[in-house]
Amino acid sequence: MLSRIAESLFWIGRYVERVDGTARLVDVVRLSMLEGGLGGHDESANMVLSVVMGGDPDARVTYADLRDRLVFDPTSASSISGSWNAARDNARRARETLSTDLWEAINTAWLRWGRLGPPDGTARHLSWARERSILIGGIADSTMSHDEAWDFLVLGRYLERADMTARIITTGTLPTGGLSWQSVLSSCGGNQAFMRSNQGLFNDRNVATFLVLNREFPRSVLYALAEAEAALERLDPDHTPIGFTGEGRRLLGRIRTSLEYRLPTNIINELPQQMVRVQQMVTAVSDAVGARYFPGGPELSWTEELR
Repeated sequence: MLSRIAESLFWIGRYVERVDGTARLVDVVRLSMLEGGLGGHDESANMVLSVVMGGDPDARVTYADLRDRLVFDPTSASSISGSWNAARDNARRARETLSTDLWEAINTAWLRWGRLGPPDGTARHLSWARERSILIGGIADSTMSHDEAWDFLVLGRYLERADMTARIITTGTLPTGGLSWQSVLSSCGGNQAFMRSNQGLFNDRNVATFLVLNREFPRSVLYALAEAEAALERLDPDHTPIGFTGEGRRLLGRIRTSLEYRLPTNIINELPQQMVRVQQMVTAVSDAVGARYFPGGPELSWTEELR
């Protein structure tokens, strides 16, 4: 496979997943505003931009600012509009590799996003973005051969999911301005799954443990890291007797085992630091994958990835 095609597939996976995660997060902030009134609302919006999306922590922003920057800004790779644009551009480059159904799903999402009505950031826009990104993921899984092209797409999807979930979890650890753990759980779509696995026993530590360490919930940090590692293993089956030749796989295995084989209590007690480590490791893995499989591309950061 050409490196440019592999790179496009990798970024399709990341951008489509980013649409889903960003829509979930913005919708939770919107619902928190409706349930709690205007008090603390600007603080929550500023927290999301600074902690989750890497904005200026000293800036004072409103929900309207959050909505404009994370939903409708077409120039930002962190926004839903920017992610749709980038996903469609990458799909166009990899058109001969994608299934017809997948190309049509991505292209239709890009076309219809701008026709949903005034950019008011209502539940209609956010729920449509979530549903469309999930639909695209399902079409990819059911209509593409599960070969190396699919593996690059899956690798991008789960690296992005691990990164976004870690950022969202960080908001529940803030002493002021953070989202409640109920809101954190809702933003990850895990309410029903959590209640089933914990017999309805809701507390902050249980929620944090579930979102970080659950091996069965597909949006947990550990699940996403394991799936990304499995995709890399399929792309580069390493049979050397010592170590790994792939830096990305080594880094993923290192962060996954540091979570999976430590006592859950120790992880939860150091949760902010652990989630920062996950974010840093995802960036390092993305760089390592780019250096190995997509040589010659510019260095990318989370907020300046639009390609």
